[in-house]
Amino acid sequence: MSQLVLVLGDQLSASLASLRDADPASTRILMAEVAAEVDYAPHHAKKLAFLFAAMRHHAKALRKAGFEVDYVHLDDADNSGSLSGELERALQRHGSMPVRITFPGEWRVKAEIERWAESARANFAWVPDDRFLCSPEDFAEWARGRKTLRMEHFYRSMRRRHDLLMEDGEPAGGRWNFDAQNREPLPPPLARPAIPRPMQFRPDPTTRDVLRLIERRCPDAFGELAGFSFAVTPGNAKRAFSHFLKAALPYFGDHQDAMASGEDFLFHSVISIYLNAGLLDPLECCRAAEAAWRDGAAPLNAVEGFVRQIIGWREFVRGIYWLYMPEYAERNALEADLPLPEFYWSGATDMHCVAETVAGIRRNAYAHHIQRLMVTGNFALIAGIDPKAVCDWYLGVFADAYEWVELPNTLGMALHGDNGAFASKPYAASGRYIDRMSDYCEGCRYDPSDATGDNACPFNYLYWDFIARNRARFEKHPRMAMIYRNLARQDSERVARMRARAEAARRNLDRL
Repeated sequence: MSQLVLVLGDQLSASLASLRDADPASTRILMAEVAAEVDYAPHHAKKLAFLFAAMRHHAKALRKAGFEVDYVHLDDADNSGSLSGELERALQRHGSMPVRITFPGEWRVKAEIERWAESARANFAWVPDDRFLCSPEDFAEWARGRKTLRMEHFYRSMRRRHDLLMEDGEPAGGRWNFDAQNREPLPPPLARPAIPRPMQFRPDPTTRDVLRLIERRCPDAFGELAGFSFAVTPGNAKRAFSHFLKAALPYFGDHQDAMASGEDFLFHSVISIYLNAGLLDPLECCRAAEAAWRDGAAPLNAVEGFVRQIIGWREFVRGIYWLYMPEYAERNALEADLPLPEFYWSGATDMHCVAETVAGIRRNAYAHHIQRLMVTGNFALIAGIDPKAVCDWYLGVFADAYEWVELPNTLGMALHGDNGAFASKPYAASGRYIDRMSDYCEGCRYDPSDATGDNACPFNYLYWDFIARNRARFEKHPRMAMIYRNLARQDSERVARMRARAEAARRNLDRL
């Protein structure tokens, strides 16, 4: 063999750059399930099962393509427990040879492997990961000289670069962004369109072996393993995406910001788990959605919103991550320091919006972006929860979470902990937003219109306390001036009561 290629668990693509021109006769592949990757975050049981099942299926496909594959199982007796340890063992088994690895998605993996390569004096090289549509180097070039980095500006450049939803050099429909048409709450049950479920797949023998492994090896993992139904092969992931295009995309645009009790998915694609592991190609998905619009199968506001999530937000967060790491992970601009409430794990709270969201996460290892941003993220922001604790939770509980995508979205967008590097202002909101965009407040013990009484919604008084205690930071911010004028118009005694309620709540959030 003339080279060893390590394929990481989120690199399950047939066209992976490190293997694209590789000769099976002279290339040995290493794939490894290791304890360090299981234990570095509080992973959901379904997330672990998905990754290991998808990895094992990918190893089978690589062998079918003619490659020799060393596959290390989590419960192998000689498993070293780390990626660097398995690289070392592979070279001991097969002799010294060049090592090639497609650039990883997480800084800690990059640092671990580079430390190993230096200490082992290995013949080692990274291969750029061109599954993404904007390299870290291209993003750094786009960012150079800009006073602020805003996704909307980046998104427009990506639309032009990849000729997506463009007509004669201009955006289709005459506008770059149809977000204002993507904020309709869900109609009452009798008036709403039928809500499809994401396509589900019965576990095959390989996946069932993994499910038994997770039950045995990770009995205390967060979330419910029962009901596992993710696609674990590229073919099934493509089937799941095709199902979304036909069944849900036509309604996705209007209701992408809506929330509803008992509806974990609504019209969302639920393909980020497949995109981020490499089972789907992002540009192919965007082209397919664009084709649905051009064929009259989906409205422009739905397709533009979907495309924006992939070539806009997804690529932008990765660019931010690699531009600012590793110091980015240590930022805490708002000096938030409260511990993460236990109800983020259990869902045991009288706040129905939070309880409903956490229950869905426990079931599915998934929540859609408004639940993540405006329920769990918004609460953590206005309550003042330590960003490190919140980021660790987000990294673990969602099946699509890797640090490159989780950290900027959580620290930057949800918590404003990066001092505005990601988002221009905090995404803070009171209970009125949740009431407007969901039915969560119906039957909740808290009143979304009350901020001071016995049944006052915690989101209300925590929101105004957040605004008041961060006055020095945000009062002169042009996008928050109206909020501070509103605060100034309120009765001072009422503000004092809200802040007293917030102070009491922040001393023991788990009582809410």
